[in-house]
Amino acid sequence: MVKVLFVCLGNICRSPTAEGLFRDLLRRHGLDDRIAVDSAGTGAWHVGSAPDRRAQAATLRRGIDISNLRARQARADDFESFDYVVAMDRENYRDLRRLCPPGREDRLHLFMDFAPRAGTRDVPDPYYGGPQGFEDVHGLVEEASAGLLDHIRRNLE
Repeated sequence: MVKVLFVCLGNICRSPTAEGLFRDLLRRHGLDDRIAVDSAGTGAWHVGSAPDRRAQAATLRRGIDISNLRARQARADDFESFDYVVAMDRENYRDLRRLCPPGREDRLHLFMDFAPRAGTRDVPDPYYGGPQGFEDVHGLVEEASAGLLDHIRRNLE
């Protein structure tokens, strides 16, 4: 079983969106029994909270319900439990580098590195913006998810 952890700042917008979309992608490809998915935040502000209502609405428009997810904070032992710890932006990546135990750096990835044609290295935080920001996040997450899945599949074979 390959295990993937998506990480953003508070675990209520980008990373639960990525968790939901990636889980749906795995289901559609018949890989949900071979790849497990979770999400977390680098900060503890929202621990125990459901995803932002705007993130829920944007994913629900695509037929994906993330309302049952609950925020948690990333921990150093996540680098032992997960094969891929995937940061939504460079700030989260830097925070996770400080948390990462020596010898586990190969597990840390920047999500948009799996979508080099997207023209950005960061999935922008939509929290302080309007609904369009959540739609924009979906486009980036869908593109990077496809690239991540291709990467994992190549390594599974």
